[in-house]
Amino acid sequence: MDLRKIKKLIDLLEESNLAEIEIKEGEESVRLARVPQGGIAAAAPHVVHAPMHHAPVPAMPMHSPTEAASGGHAKHADLPEGELVRAPMVGTFYASPAPDKPPFVTVGQTVKAGDTLGIIEAMKMFNPIESEVSGTVLKILAESGQPVEFDQPLFVIG
Repeated sequence: MDLRKIKKLIDLLEESNLAEIEIKEGEESVRLARVPQGGIAAAAPHVVHAPMHHAPVPAMPMHSPTEAASGGHAKHADLPEGELVRAPMVGTFYASPAPDKPPFVTVGQTVKAGDTLGIIEAMKMFNPIESEVSGTVLKILAESGQPVEFDQPLFVIG
């Protein structure tokens, strides 16, 4: 595929509300996807069969019932006092690096700033969730293998 065509695809993606675009010509294919600010992503050899002739639908902001009722901030009355570590993206949370490995952290464990607390799989990429503070893990709020939402509380560090 010609580099000029790829540049035009990048420009098209930047000018539109599309999250990703994929073009296939014969054996070659190019997939471009937007990366959220601060996110980590890489091109994946993943084929999505979708008609490309439909007009893009503008993205609508979505709010969970908690966000709608509380103005975007969930109340956490039953949580211990401490620093909340929140999900930086939507994806699947994993407490350990592999199903047969021990979890990164457990309740009562002391952690330092920068220690890995868990990982979130998003778009076939595994993104580490690191502690921003030093302290003790007071509570783990997410269950391994379960989907998490952006800004969902995952850990309480005290």
